[in-house]
Amino acid sequence: MIPITDPRIEEYLRGLAPEDDTHLIAMEQRAKELAFPIVDRLVGRLLYLLTRLRQPQLVVELGSGFGYSAWWFARAVSITGTVVMTDRDGANLDYARTMFRQNGLIDRLEFREGDALEIGREYRDIDILFIDLDKEQYRLAAETMIPRLAKNALLIADNALWYGRVAEGGDDPETRGIREFNDFMCLRRDFFTTIIPLRDGVMLAYRLS
Repeated sequence: MIPITDPRIEEYLRGLAPEDDTHLIAMEQRAKELAFPIVDRLVGRLLYLLTRLRQPQLVVELGSGFGYSAWWFARAVSITGTVVMTDRDGANLDYARTMFRQNGLIDRLEFREGDALEIGREYRDIDILFIDLDKEQYRLAAETMIPRLAKNALLIADNALWYGRVAEGGDDPETRGIREFNDFMCLRRDFFTTIIPLRDGVMLAYRLS
């Protein structure tokens, strides 16, 4: 495993922008207690900034867990915007509903239980697509959802560097899936794509046409 960022740098960055929202802190504590993977606060802040800049009407998450990344999107969308959460585990969505009801953002959310790609196919003119599901499915997710994206949409994917394993030549299914996805997106002429070495790597792809 190749370190992507020095832990001291991450600690410094977090110290620059402390958060005191009790719901955010509760979700972070839940993730820690359950050893549940979340995008973490540094990536969350990036998602918030990108959403404020893009001002989407529709954000679709493929893989939402219990709502940590959705919290950042929902904070940033306008009152007419919608964030669609997808997860196979109804308990995750129940927890998310409770949190969003408490923080007053629930009117901006749709909670969809089931297969993320099957649900995603139901939407059109998606302004921001966020991919954070099984790593073997990343390329299929992109192929499936690109025709459903709006003009000038953003495709964002977490874990694009996969603990540095994409650079180590690993051939396990997850690493292979991420590498194939990265190649697929970076070679497309209809997107401008880059990967930010933040946390576990965040892919940003801007639709040019």
